[in-house]
Amino acid sequence: AWMLSLLALSSGFASGALQTDLVGNLSYVQKQILDLENSIPDSKMTWRPAEGVRSVSEVYSHIAFVNYMLAKFVGIAPPAGISVNGPEDEEKWEKMTTDKAKIHDQLVKSFDFVKAALKKLPDADLEKSVDFFGNPMTVRGVLLVLVSHVHEHLGQSIAYARMLGVVPPWTAAQMEAAKAKK
Repeated sequence: AWMLSLLALSSGFASGALQTDLVGNLSYVQKQILDLENSIPDSKMTWRPAEGVRSVSEVYSHIAFVNYMLAKFVGIAPPAGISVNGPEDEEKWEKMTTDKAKIHDQLVKSFDFVKAALKKLPDADLEKSVDFFGNPMTVRGVLLVLVSHVHEHLGQSIAYARMLGVVPPWTAAQMEAAKAKK
């Protein structure tokens, strides 16, 4: 079922196959990230598993920041007022707020920005070489990093939620459906 929803999310615009697949994948993982973020109690947004490790709010803010940062690596300028010039900007983003509504808004805007940019990205740009932290990489490669980065932090967020006693919403729905069948 999840694969069918992923395919449905990736249809509906004219772009290259990779861009279409990436937008579909980002739409799917965005929904999971936002659903999970919504299920975390406000009082737990500052929780962290250990000193020196990102808190719940910092993980979600980090995702939003890196969406913009990786887009910038491939030549997509961030929106006006968003600075993604180095580690100090990343730390600023992560510490900016613990307010769920503001973090939710950051996440939505960053995903929408990246998906809109991908829909306009010409196929020919995928083969361009860019400097990725001092290493040459194709635009295609950076975009794959972007998607894997979001999934990495989805997994982290699931682990955090479980440690806080929160069942991911999609798992809770599956559990309810299974219970209803009995």
